[in-house]
Parts: sequence; structure tokens; C-alpha cells
Amino acid sequence: MNFASDNVSPLCPEILSALEHEAYGNAPAYGADETSRQLDAAFSELFDREVAVVPVATGTAANCISLSALVSPFGGIVCHHEAHINEDESTGVAFFTGGAKLMPVDGPAAKLEADNLDAFLASRVDRGVHSVAPECVAITQATELGTVYTADEVAAIGAICQSRDLRLFMDGARFANAVAHLGCHPADITWKAGVDAISFGATKNGAQAVDAIVLFDTSLRGRVEQARKRSGHLYSKHRYLASQLLAYVKDDLWLRNARHANGAAGTLCDMLVSHGATLAHAAEGNELFVRLAPELAQRMRDAGALFHPWPSLGADIYRFVTAWNTDIAQISGLNDRITRN
Repeated sequence: MNFASDNVSPLCPEILSALEHEAYGNAPAYGADETSRQLDAAFSELFDREVAVVPVATGTAANCISLSALVSPFGGIVCHHEAHINEDESTGVAFFTGGAKLMPVDGPAAKLEADNLDAFLASRVDRGVHSVAPECVAITQATELGTVYTADEVAAIGAICQSRDLRLFMDGARFANAVAHLGCHPADITWKAGVDAISFGATKNGAQAVDAIVLFDTSLRGRVEQARKRSGHLYSKHRYLASQLLAYVKDDLWLRNARHANGAAGTLCDMLVSHGATLAHAAEGNELFVRLAPELAQRMRDAGALFHPWPSLGADIYRFVTAWNTDIAQISGLNDRITRN
């Protein structure tokens, strides 16, 4: 079984059906088609307020184009040092923003803590043109280590941003998994908590290749659309991105897929713990970071499981990721093979 990443998963049937529906006939290009015109209304209903939606094909584009609208080329973006934008986007943030600087901060399990964030911001010395002034805070929901910010935690960070006149961005590549874990309304951990924009992930959770930039400050739309065009991320056949997103949010498909992935992670976690594994920290989404004895890790591989070591957390720590299509029955079969070995 492949637990290397949720990126390895295929399209879910509902997304494929939506793409097939768009496969016949002509339509206006660059977002002028009827399917694309439905995005704002669909996501406004989802978040219970007016939003502007700008689709792109990759998570990197969603994150970096969003940030380019929130900070100036000479500004700073405060994030956790484990954040995806810091660890996995190469120099994408600096490229898209024209030079903005990431300002990493520590915190437990890849989460920024409001008190530490406030202390960090308070400690900054303004040296004019010789220093970088923070202009935005970026948080990841769910985090790169599989933990989830509660509504109160996001609101506390949002209050600090508001008091210091900073923007708040949310990398939501696994936003669905976070909402599924919390059982909350999407608004509770976004705009109601002070979030200005979110990259609303779909690719990891059943879509082909699309994430949505969702702007709670709709005045940013023009700037984001210009940045999307300038960076080469405006699709001519825009409807193939839009159709995926409409299918994704219809009838809560995004949440159903995430709930399955989270449930599969729970089943896998129980199985691993029964064989002596221990969690490196709480598992709250579809990612597990577990401590495995070398013998158990090898037995897992011999039984056909694919997963990655995670040396930044320790030499014996491994990451397992489940997805919308993870077969829970196969986890039981994997357990049987490990037991026999």
C-alpha cells in the first residue's frame, strides 16, 4: 500500500464525471464560460460570505500568488519553520512576491502559538531600509506535521494580526482534513478568525490538478488575477479547473473524501500502535508521524507498504499519509502480513 503521499491518489469519480461533462462542445476561454462564473457563488455559500475565487493548477501557485497580493516585495512573511512555503516551495515565494522574505518561527508540532508569535513581532527592531518589516502571517491548516489549529487558535493569531495591521494567510492544501477533524463550519477557522485569503486544496483530496485561491477580501481579486496571468498560471480552458472545484464542493464531496482519509489514518494508527509504534505527536488529519523500531519498519516494507522516513523529527520517525481512496480493508490485510512476518 502506498502511504508515501496523498498526491499519489487518482481522481475521484465525481471529479472525473465533471471533467467528462465539460469534454463536449465549445465554451468561452479564460474564465468567461458559464461553469467558471459559478465559482464565486458556490464558494460564497460554502463559507457563508461573499468571496472571490481564483483557480490555479498547483498548490505552489495558489500559495505564492496569494502571498504576492498580501505583501510588498520588501516585506516579511512570518511562518513556522516547518511550513510548506518555507520547506517545500523552493524560492517560489520570493519569486512570486518579487522578493518578500520568509521569517520562520518555532512552535510545537509545526504550529505557531499566539503568545510566541506576539513576542517575536514585539522583538523586531525597525532599522528602516536596513531591516524587513513583517506584513503577513502565514499558517498551514492542517500543518505539515499533521496537526490542526482549533478555531480559538486561529482567532488568537488573527487578533494579533489585526492589532499589528498584518495580513493573515492560510495554506489550506489539507484544509478539508482539518475541517473534517474539527467538525466545524469552514468560516469558523477562516474569515471569522481573521484570515484574509486561503489556498483551498483539492488536488490532494480527489481532484486532478486544481487548488482555489479564495479571497475573503474581495478587493484583492484584480491583483491576484494579474499575478496569475503574469506568472503563466491562467488556463485558457478555464472551465476544466472550475468544473473540478464545483464538483469538489457539491454535496460536501470535499468533506466526505477528507473524512475517509482521516478515518483511514486512524485505522492505520491503531494498527501501527498495536505493533509497538508510538506517535511523535497527535495525529489529527490524514498524516501520521510515528516512531518505528527498525525491525517493524522493515516488516512493513517487506509487506508492501510505501512510506517515508522523516529525519527532521528523529532517526526512527516515519511519515504515513492516507487519502480519499485508501482501502481500509487493505490495512487489515497489511496487518495480517506483518503479523505473519
